[in-house]
Amino acid sequence: MASPTDVQPEGELASLSLVDLALSRLRAEILSGALEPGERLVEEQLTRRFGISRAPVREALRLLAEQGLVDHLPRRGVRVTTLSERDFDELFAVRDALEQFAIGELISNSKGQPDVTMLAAELQQMSAAAETGDRLAASQAHRAFHLALVGLAGSRQLTLTYEPVILKLQLYMAANLRREADERSPSDGALRHRRLLEVIAAGDPELARLELAHHGSRSFFH
Repeated sequence: MASPTDVQPEGELASLSLVDLALSRLRAEILSGALEPGERLVEEQLTRRFGISRAPVREALRLLAEQGLVDHLPRRGVRVTTLSERDFDELFAVRDALEQFAIGELISNSKGQPDVTMLAAELQQMSAAAETGDRLAASQAHRAFHLALVGLAGSRQLTLTYEPVILKLQLYMAANLRREADERSPSDGALRHRRLLEVIAAGDPELARLELAHHGSRSFFH
């Protein structure tokens, strides 16, 4: 039986749920590209838009800052995180190195016969999002595919290291997917990931690393 000290007051529970509401709304808007890198987030405007008080909005912004999705600027408020050209290139270099290592571990641990069931499931979500034009779902499916790829290496520490890197890059993945949609078929992104899945499933580490190096992640950023 829970003791009195284990039970949170009703007002505190309500406050926590409002934090979750503000957090999920803002996170979705940032990761879908509805809020672009560098865009200012004004507490007063957010409270009016969400119909809640400042306290849960402020806490949601604090949690987003911990995730690297917003920056708190002295005397200038809060803005969606921006990456410099150098930041961007460094994050991609780190991501690529971690994925290359993960593929090597995955193929080695599976003795050349990787189970790509999870990758196939995420690819299906990616294809469905491309068909409906859902930017947030497409961005989330892209991130989930790469997280699943790294997760298949079976290293918890590798996944913990990788996840914040891919989350920061997802800020720009939404813009990448939007630009790609303007110049290519919506299905092209899913096709690229299908090719990657197929070479991983083939169990050839060098072929998989080569495909990953030409995966096209940065095609529309430069």
